[in-house]
Amino acid sequence: MIRSLSAIAAALSLSTAVQAQTPVEVKPADVALLPGAQLSPDCGGLNNLAGRAWCVTAPLGQVGALAEAYIADLETKGWLAAGGDENRVVLIKRREGGGCDGMQMVAFYDTSKVAVAELPAYLGFATIPGDVCAQAAAAEKPASDTPPQ
Repeated sequence: MIRSLSAIAAALSLSTAVQAQTPVEVKPADVALLPGAQLSPDCGGLNNLAGRAWCVTAPLGQVGALAEAYIADLETKGWLAAGGDENRVVLIKRREGGGCDGMQMVAFYDTSKVAVAELPAYLGFATIPGDVCAQAAAAEKPASDTPPQ
């Protein structure tokens, strides 16, 4: 299981460069505006996410709990947390016909300001293009499985 999550994370890291060049559906279909969040169309003007991600804002002191609420809400819609890092969660959802959809949720704030509980913080959501399960399978496929050329 750990190896699979590592492979998914590796494949998703590769897809980040593609995603930067590929227009994304700004608001992922299963993401809703939850209580405690306010829509932030410009993503706080941070990280060049405006138009590339769907963002919400809440005070920094509340954004952790809000992120947990989003993960719980997305789990009820079939999304599973499959990896990530300190401020990013990668979610996957199996497709009925096979393969997986992918989405990232990233938490951020303006680090040029003092981190106080009242400081605006943000959660950005963006889809990951393609079939993330196929990308992960390709990333974890051993070299010995590759036919000679």
